[in-house]
Parts: sequence; C-alpha cells; structure tokens
Amino acid sequence: MPDSKTGRSDSSDREASAPHLAKRYEGKRSDGQVSVTMNREALDPRFDLCSHSPDGFEWGYAGSGPAQLALALLTDCLDDEQEALKWYQDFKSAVVAGLPREGWVLTDEEIRDTITAFENE
Repeated sequence: MPDSKTGRSDSSDREASAPHLAKRYEGKRSDGQVSVTMNREALDPRFDLCSHSPDGFEWGYAGSGPAQLALALLTDCLDDEQEALKWYQDFKSAVVAGLPREGWVLTDEEIRDTITAFENE
C-alpha cells in the first residue's frame, strides 16, 4: 500500500510480490588458484565478520579456508549475518568439507534446505 506521505509502496509489499531470483554458487580450481562466484560475480569472503583464512576460500576438507567459504556462502544466501554466524561451522562440516576438489555448484535452495535440516535436528 502506498505511503500517504511519499506515495511509494512499502518495501515489504515489493518483497512479498517480487519473484525469488535463484542464486547459483560455483567453485573452480585453475592453475593452483580457486575462485568462487555467485551468479558469475566474485563472492565476498566476508572477512569483516570473521577472518579464518587470509588466503581465501578452500573446500574438500574441514579447515580455515573451508570455514571462510562456509561463512561467505551462508551470509550471501541467507542475507542474515547472525544466522550465518550461527550455522557456518556446521555447514562447513556437513557440506563444504565434502565438496569435490575439482569444482562444484550449489544453489541457494540447496543451502537453505541444509540449514532447515539443521534447525529441525
């Protein structure tokens, strides 16, 4: 409903009616370097929340690089820093540690399903 002072709709009205834009996360390894993107844009490592790995992302084991990746994925996907901080170590162990070394793809739906499963345990 438009605001009587501004004539604009409440942002929650727009969010409720806006279609969900799927997010696709992809990790690649090339010439000894890793890159992680969300819809082909570099994923922010979120060092501002926690700096586990100054060298950046890694996957396929449970270490500091995978922790940084788990935090970045959850923060971007959930759009909630507190929820990301709550679950990223569990997500690292359950998902990131098992990602194939060569490369991988995850969707926001898969990530959210994993968090929902954690909440239901």
